[in-house]
Amino acid sequence: MADSYRVEHDTMGEMRVPAEALYGAQTARAIENFPISGKRFPRAFIRALGLIKSAAAEVNGRMGYLPAERAAAIRAAAEQVVEGRHDSQFPIDIYQTGSGTSTNMNANEVIGRLAGAHPNDHVNRGQSSNDVIPTAMHIAAAETMTARLLPAMRQLGGSLARKAAEFHDIVKIGRTHLQDAVPIRMGQEFSAWARQVEAAGERIEAALPGIYELPLGGTAVGTGLNAPPGFAAETIAAIARRTGLPFAEARNHFEAQGARDAVCFLSGALRGYAVALTKIANDIRWLGSGPRCGLGELKLPAVQPGSSIMPGKVNPVIAESLLMVCAQVIGYDAAIAWCAAAGNLELNVMMPLMAYDLLDGIELLAAGSRNFAGKLVDGLEADRARAEGFVEQSLAMGTALAPEIGYEKAAALVKEAYTQGRTIREVARDKSGIPEDRLQKLLDPESQV
Repeated sequence: MADSYRVEHDTMGEMRVPAEALYGAQTARAIENFPISGKRFPRAFIRALGLIKSAAAEVNGRMGYLPAERAAAIRAAAEQVVEGRHDSQFPIDIYQTGSGTSTNMNANEVIGRLAGAHPNDHVNRGQSSNDVIPTAMHIAAAETMTARLLPAMRQLGGSLARKAAEFHDIVKIGRTHLQDAVPIRMGQEFSAWARQVEAAGERIEAALPGIYELPLGGTAVGTGLNAPPGFAAETIAAIARRTGLPFAEARNHFEAQGARDAVCFLSGALRGYAVALTKIANDIRWLGSGPRCGLGELKLPAVQPGSSIMPGKVNPVIAESLLMVCAQVIGYDAAIAWCAAAGNLELNVMMPLMAYDLLDGIELLAAGSRNFAGKLVDGLEADRARAEGFVEQSLAMGTALAPEIGYEKAAALVKEAYTQGRTIREVARDKSGIPEDRLQKLLDPESQV
């Protein structure tokens, strides 16, 4: 077994490193120090680290801060990280040094070994973990948001809007406080949900300008010590060109490294979307409850057997899975807020957990939204007869009589209809004194929506 390891060193001494590993002593030391959860940085974050190292090497070579051949080798190695060819070489736990230094050095060591370059002097030139890690967090979040979540939200919003149009002519009973209320079009209910998704997307997009500001160039504390003149602006411009996103250098590097307020703001917008999805999923579950002894106005797609003991039972499992996604994202937001509050003087020291929760939350919402749209919303059917039948039975129909006979008289009719098990129309015909043609007009559901 002795030949399965090699010995490397860092400034603290020697470390045994697996012979096949691309990483070096600092990564091996971090693996020993943080055997906490088994959770690793996701692909989007590792890709972002590769993008930073590639762009930095390009700029360092072009500006003469590194020899051209060395810069090219570093860039080629970093591109392999971007492509995901070495994700297994990033084994460090999320629960590590709060600055993410271990993971930044992990990237430096992997790329340095591939390129035959020194991890600190060459791969990390002009950089610090303190500006690289928050920059990677912002890049990964922005790319995942624009490529995954926002398109998924547009898909779900479109599915809901199509159902709003499909069900527009169905008049059903509205409900407030979970009690019967005045009539509403089923399409109007769906239009509300479609707008919730659209509005949530607008709030998320409003958070992106802060994410597009990158801390790169501040190095250790925001002063930019050891970053060559022009390095930050040129490197960020290269990242912007590569990603097609409007990344720009932070307006104040001290704020950009000491605080994570932009991430907290984005997380709050994600939480808002999770809250909206919770209402939508629960509303659809309520309206689909039954099929015989619940509301039963909607017919949810049957995707799997619902019970190990009750034959033929089908449950709203797609909605339930989305509700768990929402619960997790809301929990992540609480953790992110706590992490964001942990900025101590010139640096936040809970960035790895913040990055993990933010990126996982984005991915969960994206996947959950697509699944909900494709496997539930698109397949929804309305039970027109049941929905319209509830309208005639509703005591809230008495609301339409109040302008004609007054609130108190209308209330008396409602109470009598309830105690006698009759409809408002039947009691009003006997007791209101309203002519039949006028009564028919007042109680026409179409005139009330």
